[in-house]
Amino acid sequence: MTDFFEKVKRSFRNTIEFLKDTRKELKNVSWPGRREVTGTTLVVIVSVFFFGFFLFIVDIIAKNGTDYIYRALRAQP
Repeated sequence: MTDFFEKVKRSFRNTIEFLKDTRKELKNVSWPGRREVTGTTLVVIVSVFFFGFFLFIVDIIAKNGTDYIYRALRAQP
């Protein structure tokens, strides 16, 4: 039974130590400014729309190509 309590005590100490180390590391982080976050967010949004539109066009071309091939194969005797 005492072994159980020792494990719980050790686990609690490890958790506290982990939280202390995490807090210390977060103080060393170089957080981006509002302008940088806004700029990178804008780049991501524009990229998503660009690639979405690009893949939409590629999908239409691929669909029309496969439809053409299926119609050509179906028309043959």
